[in-house]
Amino acid sequence: MDPQAKKHALRQITYGLYVLTAAHEGEVAAGTVNWLSQASFEPPLVMVGIKRDSRLHDLIEKSGHFAVNILASGQKDIAAAFFRPTQVEGDRINGFPFEPGPTTGAPLLLDAPAWFEARVVDAVKRGDHTVFIAEVVDAGVRDPNARPLVMWETGWFYGG
Repeated sequence: MDPQAKKHALRQITYGLYVLTAAHEGEVAAGTVNWLSQASFEPPLVMVGIKRDSRLHDLIEKSGHFAVNILASGQKDIAAAFFRPTQVEGDRINGFPFEPGPTTGAPLLLDAPAWFEARVVDAVKRGDHTVFIAEVVDAGVRDPNARPLVMWETGWFYGG
């Protein structure tokens, strides 16, 4: 296989950008993710690929749940803030205000226009990421008119 052709082709897959969070026994982890998709209507399932050597991966495995904060177009600064290790100071995570999710306790960013919480129902461990399959157990919308942030808007690439 031509490695450059593979890289180019895989980078043509379209993605949104999200801040995924997890909480377990007082510990919190968060990270910007883009390998996320809905996988079923009934029950409502999503699948997300999480790097196996991350703290976020560890907390998802321990807690069995996570929250997804959907970012709006123009919120590249929020996405960038979650490329670094998680820091919680009072009611702020990596500098942004949050509240605990009503169902899982995972942090919900107050600046995110929409969010959902999910309970892990399966995991596929292959390669350097685990694909967690999870059932959506709660959701909320803060700004119904927001357009989602997409990878192409940022000029960043994660894939290939």
